[in-house]
Amino acid sequence: MKTKKDSLSVVLKFLVLLSAVLTVGVIVLIVGYIFVKGVPNLSADLFAWEYNTENVSLLPALLNTLLMTVLSLFIASPIGIFAAVFLVEYSSQGSRLVKIIRITAETLSGIPSIVYGLFGLLFFVTALKWGMSLIAGACTIALMILPLIMRTTEEALLAVPKTFREGSFGLGAGRLRTVFLIVLPSALPGIMAGIILATGRIAGETAALMYTAGTVAQIPMGKDFLLDSTRTLAVHMYNLSCEGLYVDKAYATAFVLLVMIMSINVLSGFMAKKFGGNKTNG
Repeated sequence: MKTKKDSLSVVLKFLVLLSAVLTVGVIVLIVGYIFVKGVPNLSADLFAWEYNTENVSLLPALLNTLLMTVLSLFIASPIGIFAAVFLVEYSSQGSRLVKIIRITAETLSGIPSIVYGLFGLLFFVTALKWGMSLIAGACTIALMILPLIMRTTEEALLAVPKTFREGSFGLGAGRLRTVFLIVLPSALPGIMAGIILATGRIAGETAALMYTAGTVAQIPMGKDFLLDSTRTLAVHMYNLSCEGLYVDKAYATAFVLLVMIMSINVLSGFMAKKFGGNKTNG
């Protein structure tokens, strides 16, 4: 009997190791392929300030991607974080309202992005008369990432030990002060992990933005820049590959997009460890 258990343990250990190796191998293969195909096609023309059919510059799309990411996170992060705080800290865990909110969040997480794009087209673009614009795309993307931020923040808050709250209450702090000075700083790494995942989804989104933000390769300018049509890197790459004339430039764009996402992830992880660790130790 002991021999069978040992054999099963060895088999399971081998399967786990094989899964880890395959996962790492696929990631290395994808990154390596994009690196090999993209780096040789990088040129100074790709980073020209204005886009035209000769240089097919990705710089406007790169700046639009950063702007779209910041604006979407600015809309979705406070709502998602405060919703999670309400669910964990202020509501009864067995209440019907909490169950409805969680079911709704899980349902929204499974909706395809093109459905969000159609909703954004009908509501933000048509009903609100914003047109295909930066703000319409940002609001649509904010709806997409809201369930992700809310659920990850909720899990991060639930992972904070109850003794932290009890100790704060024992020292005379109220619930609001406990949440903002004790619980949220302790849960900051988990919250940042959700924001990082949301950032990756924003940078790689195509379908929803084509319906709401448009495909104009220009940098929004002027006082009404929120109502200007834009094109993100993912949409830019899609358009180049579909045209069939600039496939090499599409690979270069994919490499730049990959580097941007990796840089954001590294920077966000560093900030989460630094500020989260300092606040917890303090």
